[in-house]
Amino acid sequence: MMKKSNKNKGYDPAVIAEYKDKIKAAGKSYILDEEDENSDEYVHFYFVGSHDGEEVIFDSVLYTLRIHHESEVFEIAEDKAEKHFPHYKKIKFEEDENGDFELLNQQEEEIGLYMAEVIAELEEEDSVKVSEHVDLDLDHEFGIGLDIGLHIESVTHAIIERFIHDFNTDKLSLDESLYSFQMNQGE
Repeated sequence: MMKKSNKNKGYDPAVIAEYKDKIKAAGKSYILDEEDENSDEYVHFYFVGSHDGEEVIFDSVLYTLRIHHESEVFEIAEDKAEKHFPHYKKIKFEEDENGDFELLNQQEEEIGLYMAEVIAELEEEDSVKVSEHVDLDLDHEFGIGLDIGLHIESVTHAIIERFIHDFNTDKLSLDESLYSFQMNQGE
């Protein structure tokens, strides 16, 4: 039985050569995805490596475990709110013409308060734990997707370079410890 190929443009030698030129011009081992909202704790970038002996572009997001933990806690709170409120819909914060956030309606406010309580409870019980990870998405629409969570304070150029080097040389070592974080009260 023939194995179905899920190759995409990220495996195309011409596209890889184009990315290598961009990477070389940038003077790094990667290029940033300028369309994404990169921050100190989250960076979306591309680099060239190999998988199963074949050269490919890795479409990667690298983030801190703190951001990953916050995302997991929020997702659990959203799930619980969805079950608790029969007419649940995600809260969308709208800005008025002055750039100020518009007030929430009563139901949105109740949902927000409920979610804040769930988040506080989850943090108090220290029930959500995360660990370093690298998830490969072989069915990604461009190249191979990499979802990378590391126990770092911020994502820096040096950290990205070290990750790419260690990943491409099979020397990547992940911390399997479980971590929990407290959300910043000012957020």
